[in-house]
Amino acid sequence: MDFEFDSGKLLYAIGVALAIASLVYFMRDLVFGLSITVKAALLFLAFAAFFVAGVATERDVLDAVAFALAGGAYLVGLGYVVNNYPIEDTGTFLLLAVSAALFVGLGYLLREREFALPVRTAASVVAVLAVVSLVLVGADAVGGGVTYDLETNESVTVEPPTGEYPDNHVPGVEKRAGTLTATNEFVFRRALDPPRVEACVVDDDGVVQRHAGVSLSTPGERYGHPQSIGGGATVPMHLTLHLDRDRNQTAPVTYAVERAGACPTDVDELTVAIVVDPDDEFGPRALRL
Repeated sequence: MDFEFDSGKLLYAIGVALAIASLVYFMRDLVFGLSITVKAALLFLAFAAFFVAGVATERDVLDAVAFALAGGAYLVGLGYVVNNYPIEDTGTFLLLAVSAALFVGLGYLLREREFALPVRTAASVVAVLAVVSLVLVGADAVGGGVTYDLETNESVTVEPPTGEYPDNHVPGVEKRAGTLTATNEFVFRRALDPPRVEACVVDDDGVVQRHAGVSLSTPGERYGHPQSIGGGATVPMHLTLHLDRDRNQTAPVTYAVERAGACPTDVDELTVAIVVDPDDEFGPRALRL
């Protein structure tokens, strides 16, 4: 049996696979620092550009390559939107149904209506799409990012344990120590990436007794805090301390709460120091202390 092997088509297929992989990598928010809105728009603009290029291409196989790239850009963009926007199940279903109708309609235009574009017209359309992309990226760059405003309580009080605990193990206690509020200063949706927050317990002799666990959570969220924030929106996140308790404790213990760049060694009373990563005081994750 004679199998024909087209090395050119194989190279085209590898190129398409690598191009789609690069789009997926772009979708993962690891490069460029663009907002969610602009990234989604760029993916759909890429879909439109590749489709127009495929319509205008008359050479065999190259048009299929362009259409494959267009479909890949659209699918990656659709997945990006579903993962990063608060879309319910009904909305996801409608997006998929509309997308299916769109591609069936485009296929009908190409095969039944023999839709085509002159090369010059297609080049003009692609140029316009490129200009729109540059405008969006430029607006994203100058429009501002997400800022974080930290407000802490003056103190937290830990009550003594009550009841009997097996093996002398006393469970810790959670105390809300403040609020970290994220504010999106522009109209584009952005990823929510709060700064790393740590805490340490320091006694009045300036000795760091231990590190305390810290968590950020938004009321009503199932898993901590949302992954993105809409344009002009604010998201308050509760700052919760996870403190240990001594089984021999018989009276409430009050900790002063203070913000610091590192665990302090000069305090006048039992203190919980809230330490924020100093690298987060600059760039798009500006922290207002």
